Amino acid sequence: MRPFLLVALLGCVAPSVATAAEPRPNILLIVADDLGYNDVGFQGARDIPTPHLDRLAASGLRCTDGYVSYPVCSPSRAGILTGRYQQRFGYEFNPKWDATAATHGLPLSESTLADSLRSAGYTTGAIGKWHLGAHPQFHPNRRGFDEYFGFLGGGHRYFPGSVVEVEIGAGKKATVTGDAEQNAPILRNTTVVPEVGELTTRLGEEATASINRYAGSPKPWFLYLAFNAPHTPMQARADQLARFASITDERRRTYAAMVATVDEAVGRMLDALDATGQRERTLIFFISDNGGPMTKRNANASMNSPLRGQKGDVFEGGIRVPFLVSWPARIPAGRAYSQPIIALDILPTALAAAGTTRDAKLAALDGVDLLPFLTGKNNAAPHARLFWRMDGGEAFAVREGSWKWLRTYQNAPQLYDLSTDLGETRDVAASHPEIAARLATAAADWNRGLIAPAFGNNPFGGLINRTGLEKDLAP
Repeated sequence: MRPFLLVALLGCVAPSVATAAEPRPNILLIVADDLGYNDVGFQGARDIPTPHLDRLAASGLRCTDGYVSYPVCSPSRAGILTGRYQQRFGYEFNPKWDATAATHGLPLSESTLADSLRSAGYTTGAIGKWHLGAHPQFHPNRRGFDEYFGFLGGGHRYFPGSVVEVEIGAGKKATVTGDAEQNAPILRNTTVVPEVGELTTRLGEEATASINRYAGSPKPWFLYLAFNAPHTPMQARADQLARFASITDERRRTYAAMVATVDEAVGRMLDALDATGQRERTLIFFISDNGGPMTKRNANASMNSPLRGQKGDVFEGGIRVPFLVSWPARIPAGRAYSQPIIALDILPTALAAAGTTRDAKLAALDGVDLLPFLTGKNNAAPHARLFWRMDGGEAFAVREGSWKWLRTYQNAPQLYDLSTDLGETRDVAASHPEIAARLATAAADWNRGLIAPAFGNNPFGGLINRTGLEKDLAP
């Protein structure tokens, strides 16, 4: 196994946090899939108890205004692992499930968090959903991870041999047994292993086993656990379903059972960290890759209230997610942090904690080291602005302080004050034209640093040709 290296904020080298007198922290990055903003206890959920995630939240900071850089699975994950807006390298759609598609995946020009940490002496492991390219050149073992256990696609059935429900358009569904991506093999590195038991449970067991095994090594470790739950297909263990018998809606009941299984897996990992004496020196991030898909394709009965929108939207419900950061040795516990941050910040924060920096020859990062902000050493906002572009320029959004500007497809630009209108119900662009114009200009300036999508697998009509690179974004 090895280490992890990588960070610098837009060319600036952050001061090292780890010193020669202090052991470098372990780093655990947990990503849920399509989790609703209001579907965990620490966010206010009442029908889905999540005691272990709540325990994690109590041990660190709950980031109330935590975002991902894209409202769909694979581009969001590309941003997480590179610390860069993924549109800078043309990653704006989910890749094809095709092992011969050499362009559909995380470009080899991009360095990952695992690349950097491994170079810095960390042991690196990835478990679960990959979804960053099925071609062999994109395999996790070739992208910085010493060990891999999981599946390479964007989704997977939860039980061996189970029937999978898929969308077939116009709101209709069908059950199939031959969907290649959902039924793809489970791999240990590059070796196919048997499917045994319920998948989320098994991923949690694999992560716990890794934590126990790493405890005996003198090296620090980085573990990336990427669940595919609670993404469709809607399947859960019978004992978990029985826990939620009082939920009358069958889909919501299954969803609750799936979320509870994720929570159970997190609890198992926290117990292992405690039992092996590693908890204090382990930096943990927990996020969802995007908002819950409440009604759209692959809807899973999630809830994003009080936010507007869902997966696939640049409204808050598509991009603002449950976001936790815990490091008992350094970060204050049991508090909320309300400044806007983004999943791109995970990479530079982890590198700073590890006391290492990103190779200066590589492209600059868009994320920032959050440690000075989360520890209270810096009370300023980590970002002046956050940006989003979707579908090759068909939708944009900018957040500046409490202001949120967006333009979606053929609709007129909109402006919201999130401090008084979290649900984005009152468009105030007409009453604040100067703010709307400023943010539209900022979006246009940011957009000039992006490129057109390098590939497309858009289920709603293929690659969009209108890239937005030359569009006038002014309202």
